[in-house]
Amino acid sequence: MGRPNRGFLARRALAGALLLLFALAVQAAEQPGRAAIASAHPAATVAGQETLSQGGNAFDAAVAIAAALAVVEPYGSGLGGGGFFLLREAGEQPSYRFLDARERAPLAAHTDLYRRDGEVQPALSLNGALAAAIPGLPAALVELAQRFGRLPLRDALAPAIRLARDGVAIDRVYRERAGWRLAALRDDPESARIFLDQGEVPAEFALLRQPELAVTLERLAREGRAGFYGGETAERLVRGVRAAGGIWAQRDLDDYRVVERQPLRVTLADKRELIGAPPPSAGGIALGQSLLMLQRLPWRQADAVQRSHLVVEALRRAYRDRGLLGDPDFVADPTAQLLAPAYLERLMASIDPQRATPSSSLPPAGDWHEGDHTTHFTVLDAEGNAVAATLSINLPFGAAFTVPGTGVLLNDEMDDFAADVQGANAYGLAGSQANAIAAGKRPLSSMSPTFIEGADAFASFGTPGGSRIPSMVLLAILEYLDGQPIERWPSVPRYHHQYRPDVIEHEPDAFDPTQIAALEGLGHELKTVNRQYGNQQVLFWDKRAGRVEAASDPRGIGTGVVSP
Repeated sequence: MGRPNRGFLARRALAGALLLLFALAVQAAEQPGRAAIASAHPAATVAGQETLSQGGNAFDAAVAIAAALAVVEPYGSGLGGGGFFLLREAGEQPSYRFLDARERAPLAAHTDLYRRDGEVQPALSLNGALAAAIPGLPAALVELAQRFGRLPLRDALAPAIRLARDGVAIDRVYRERAGWRLAALRDDPESARIFLDQGEVPAEFALLRQPELAVTLERLAREGRAGFYGGETAERLVRGVRAAGGIWAQRDLDDYRVVERQPLRVTLADKRELIGAPPPSAGGIALGQSLLMLQRLPWRQADAVQRSHLVVEALRRAYRDRGLLGDPDFVADPTAQLLAPAYLERLMASIDPQRATPSSSLPPAGDWHEGDHTTHFTVLDAEGNAVAATLSINLPFGAAFTVPGTGVLLNDEMDDFAADVQGANAYGLAGSQANAIAAGKRPLSSMSPTFIEGADAFASFGTPGGSRIPSMVLLAILEYLDGQPIERWPSVPRYHHQYRPDVIEHEPDAFDPTQIAALEGLGHELKTVNRQYGNQQVLFWDKRAGRVEAASDPRGIGTGVVSP
């Protein structure tokens, strides 16, 4: 048998080289090769970068970023709060997970918790120890590190501990939020001592030091879950809450668990997929419904006024259905029905392209026979692991109650329940029986960490903003689907409709006078919000071009960075 000729060998070598190049191209598509972070505060972004540089993955970085935000943004999140974590695990076929670290009602909670002499007293669910649900963020940090991370928890928490101990400069956002909640912060001696200066909003660039919080973080780093939900920290939390009129017990802390839920997954018309937050988030379903309706409507071809009209009409119907949602561990989950094609066709058919639909004229929700401040970050590592996380303590500075000796500022997430099923919460969202207070239940939330992924690209979205979160994320996603550059996604002017009140709220620069007149001519009522709102954090991975980008909302002080 003769030896192969040189031509044959050359062809075989060329084929092998082509196969190698193909394999490398496939690998490149599966791995971005660069890391990206967008967070609401520069110190948190740096904490994530530091953790990645030490060999951590996106999940380790998420722990570092979330913990750092808990220190530098006490008005938006903290160990006394909770949140949602949407995860992407890299691989030839990526997998997605959703960690529900939402706060739980204390076991002594009941439907009349905030009722006095037959009347609901809203202040009781907003300020003070009685307003606080059981925190979930500490448990989520431990779970992320232990189940998904590569570094010891103490390494991921080190930047936050340093920030709490050494201090962080007061910025303009801190001063604004503290001004909003000044009276409530003054009412609690411990909060006033830590977060105010002689009872006033601290000066810009003054140092915020939180040594008690540093000790609490160190205990969490050293002991894991038991360092917060047991031992000395737990004893102080329960004792402090009860002394201030709250109803926590040690069993509440013992029983708290992060719940892993199936992420919401919605296939869009162009074969991209929305991966988002399931109940107890109402935001994921609102986004899914809105996008599925809009893709059947000519929103891309419409002029600015007509596009806004179509978006508002989709949001009106999606927010109406919010009343059917609650903690899926307590009430039936209607997700499948609300996203069913036949149901969405009926919703879309009720949209008049030339006229606003009065909310009062729509049939009852599901007729198919949420704080003004929160925080959000997103991180992608070089291998393609990613996290989008929205964290909250509800209103700015939560319940404005800090447990003595812990540095832990507590949430006021109990207001996200329907204390009065016939009324509304602090965001004007209507109450519902599905979201009524019950022992151990998680309140409904608007938080909407979101991925959109297809064969060619991956994008991540999320923002704080209470009831306006889904509309903000929707507007950013539409910019992405419309091919706009990433800087446009978080900066797009914002408008919002949440079914009731029946009004379009909008930023001052969202519409010009001619557009306002045209929308009013279609039957819409408009109301200017006299400030910009939200703080969107986004990132993008173009798999074909091998390009990674990140962007932070220009309304805030955050940063988006890409690193090798």
